[in-house]
Amino acid sequence: MMKLAAMVPIKMNNQRTPGKNTKKFDDGRALLTVHLQTLAEVQGINKIYVFCSDPAIQKYLIPGAEYLERPRYLDTQEATPQNIISEFMKLVKAEIYLVSHCTSPFVTVEHFEECIKAVTCGAFDSAFTGEKIQRLLWSSRKEPFNFKADAIPRTQDLEPIYSEVSAAYVFKREVFEQTHRRVGECPHIVEVKGVECVDIDYPEDFEIANAIYMNIIKKKGKTG
Repeated sequence: MMKLAAMVPIKMNNQRTPGKNTKKFDDGRALLTVHLQTLAEVQGINKIYVFCSDPAIQKYLIPGAEYLERPRYLDTQEATPQNIISEFMKLVKAEIYLVSHCTSPFVTVEHFEECIKAVTCGAFDSAFTGEKIQRLLWSSRKEPFNFKADAIPRTQDLEPIYSEVSAAYVFKREVFEQTHRRVGECPHIVEVKGVECVDIDYPEDFEIANAIYMNIIKKKGKTG
């Protein structure tokens, strides 16, 4: 049993943005490829798997990343993240798992490593990347969610809440076996900010990500 296995789940028939996981930035590299290159730099990962039902995904992989075929029922709208993780764990035995979605492509290597270290050191049973939110929020019932309308606080005084950023979910094997959850009872939240919080769901999200990515490439070219 390996120490830590990383799994990148890929569905080829995305409804909101078809083909988004293999969509190419303006420099010709695919979203998945760029994400795998980041994961390859992360210390502590024993093996990276791309979990997909379509072998055609293999042309987007990098050396060191392995294709693992998954059942096609996991491509349906009824399949849940728990279903995907359960099937992967049947095939790959590890003490700790990292589930990483390539649709959050700008999370840094350091933040991946912080998630891993939080779990491997034994202080936490799981860790995930999250965006801290301190804004005045309203519920769908048109009621204040995190403040009182007759006593509006300064936003910096609001109790922070966190929105999951799907780049990293790290958890111990026994946590998922016991709770059927990727986030356990004692998680560590690794706060990410700015462009790290970009998540690609819709076509316009990819256009924004492409602009950010090309700007990063441009800056690296100037300093490299």
